[in-house]
Amino acid sequence: MQITASTVSLTVDDVAASQAFFTTHLGYQEQAAADGFASLTRADAAVDIVLLRRGIEVLPAEQRDRHAGGLILAFTLTGLEAEEKRLRAEGVDITMPLREEPWGERLFQITDPNGVIVQFVEWVTPAADSEEENA
Repeated sequence: MQITASTVSLTVDDVAASQAFFTTHLGYQEQAAADGFASLTRADAAVDIVLLRRGIEVLPAEQRDRHAGGLILAFTLTGLEAEEKRLRAEGVDITMPLREEPWGERLFQITDPNGVIVQFVEWVTPAADSEEENA
């Protein structure tokens, strides 16, 4: 098997609101769209996103009313602080402030208009490892 792309499909109440959020603030471009559907992509290694309106008939009946709750869409990047400042300057609400975990993960989160949590991560040398190296 050779995977040529990755896509996450998110069921949301307002496709247009999420589409505008991802294209305006996160650099996605529309690949295709129709009533209750949008396919978004980026030129880099980010996962493609398909947005489906909750209740749309193309989904199996048992999936139509599910919402993208409990999902965190995470992107690993460089320049985390600059990205957080850029999004804040654009008026995006930072729903989890920038922080660093003891294992070396620096992260912050934003949330789109439909409640989709987007997390940005940058990996650094954990503080404990740095202290041991300097001892």
